[in-house]
Amino acid sequence: MAYDYDFFVIGAGPGGLAAAKRAAKYGVKVAIAERDHLGGICVNRGCIPKKLMVFAADFSRWLQDAEGYGWSVGQQSFDWQRFVAARNQEVERIQRSQAQALQQAGVEIIRSHAALVDAHTLELEDRKVTASHILIAVGSRPSKPDIPGIEHAVTSKDIFGIEHLPKRFAVIGGGYIGVEFSSIMRGFGADVVLMDQSDCILTGFDDDLRHAVRDHLIDRGIQSLCSTTTKAIEKNSDGFHLTLEGDCPQTITADLVLCAIGRTGNLEHLGLEQVGIETQKGAIVVDDYSRTNVDHIFAVGDCTARLALTPVANEEGRALVDTVFGEQPRQVDYNHVPSAVFARPEAASVGLTEAQARNQLGDGVQCYRTEFTPLFYRLSQHPQKSMIKLVVDRHSERVLGVHLVGEHASEIIQGFAVAVKQGITKQAIDQFIGIHPTSAEEMFAIDN
Repeated sequence: MAYDYDFFVIGAGPGGLAAAKRAAKYGVKVAIAERDHLGGICVNRGCIPKKLMVFAADFSRWLQDAEGYGWSVGQQSFDWQRFVAARNQEVERIQRSQAQALQQAGVEIIRSHAALVDAHTLELEDRKVTASHILIAVGSRPSKPDIPGIEHAVTSKDIFGIEHLPKRFAVIGGGYIGVEFSSIMRGFGADVVLMDQSDCILTGFDDDLRHAVRDHLIDRGIQSLCSTTTKAIEKNSDGFHLTLEGDCPQTITADLVLCAIGRTGNLEHLGLEQVGIETQKGAIVVDDYSRTNVDHIFAVGDCTARLALTPVANEEGRALVDTVFGEQPRQVDYNHVPSAVFARPEAASVGLTEAQARNQLGDGVQCYRTEFTPLFYRLSQHPQKSMIKLVVDRHSERVLGVHLVGEHASEIIQGFAVAVKQGITKQAIDQFIGIHPTSAEEMFAIDN
């Protein structure tokens, strides 16, 4: 049977874009459908605009630190609307760049919602089309808990549209999104309260990293309330009142409330039930090759229950296309994917946490940890320590995990991620000659 397309992609986020461009290189006929802006959450309401907000908020601390280096800094002011306009211009530039890349690759861009009719047919807003292979890459959206007044809280999707910066900012959820926006708003001068129902923020990261980041947040004036849940939110004339329960029962008042407790896949109105695609807990079920339970239909990215990271979605899309059209079957290796938290200071991690390693090896684990003050902060008004931690197999000396807290941690971790994946040992790290004076060189002198 002749199809309209060899490969049809639903969703132009990172995974869908990567798959479409890779498929076009194999000479197949490709189309990608997107009802919103190109780039997905990452470009439009995620990684890119958030990181620009991180940079903007950093200047408040940098301007203060400059005095320690002899600079006389005059009156400080910040124009939120001016920054928002510049941020939006950069997002629009990336959108145009994505469209140009697709067009140059020969991918047809269809500005429409797309839903499955059967294993080879899709319904668009104005017609039906057919495809030999279909990829679902529709991403995810923030979740909200079922508590009274939760409609008064914004999510990470909404926060980029706020017209004014809050003076009082409350965050429900101590994952990386909650921690990052707490740091951002504190940098802009807000009084911040961060609430998490766990015993410490950043569940899933190494415990030493979690506690180090929390200590830094507290040092910067953020209230971090752990083992605490939000019972209700009420709108009043002076702001939003949040009733808290747990270890820190109280009522707090905020001008803006961010709910950052998790995400769920955008699975509605896709025709999944009609076609019989299996889902579980708000995600599409796939195998190691991103195949759904329906032949010729695949899924990648945040709409599947795997690592919800932009680079992971990119690799899933490319691996799928190599398997289907390149006759090079390959799976994505999720074992050594680095991750970062753009708090202030940053935190980054790759490999096993100490708890994970001890669960696998018991007493066969040796940990090495150091804290130090980077040279920059010796003359700063805000001296802060960095942390490096290595998790090592005691018998083979192979490094199982690296965990960092400090400036540029997200940049430093990527080189060590390659080394950990290649099986680097503690002995090899000890014998390496680093660059002086840098923070990364502390890795090569770390002792247990």
